[in-house]
Amino acid sequence: MDIRKKQRLVVDALEDVKARDIVVFNTAAMPSMFERVVIASGESNRQLRALSERVKQRVKEDGGTVYGVEGESGGEWVLVDLGDIVVHIMHPTVRGFYNLEEVWGEKKVAMKKAEPKPKAAKAKPKKKAAARGKAARPRSKR
Repeated sequence: MDIRKKQRLVVDALEDVKARDIVVFNTAAMPSMFERVVIASGESNRQLRALSERVKQRVKEDGGTVYGVEGESGGEWVLVDLGDIVVHIMHPTVRGFYNLEEVWGEKKVAMKKAEPKPKAAKAKPKKKAAARGKAARPRSKR
């Protein structure tokens, strides 16, 4: 799977469950085993677990592999290993304490906004003059 497609998939999965402050860093030039680091915040232990579950579900649905998950039982910091992408999902206080943005933040990835899904247009009911109790009158030209 293309790295850009995979990172978009991860970000979309995090946005589905209302993650906050999502950032993606390009670590390909650094001596690491992965190409991207994604950091996001969640408000509660339950939300952190839901975020990690959603990321795992979306990656598997798209044919990707989840190599491991750490911290789901503790709930303050969950790490999801997708091979070339590592996802850190943290409480805001834990995120502020460890400040991973400083560690990995050499090169931030600019993400394009996901294109909104087209909504089905609702047909407006036509108002008939007779239904309103008034006779239809021809419009005058001005």
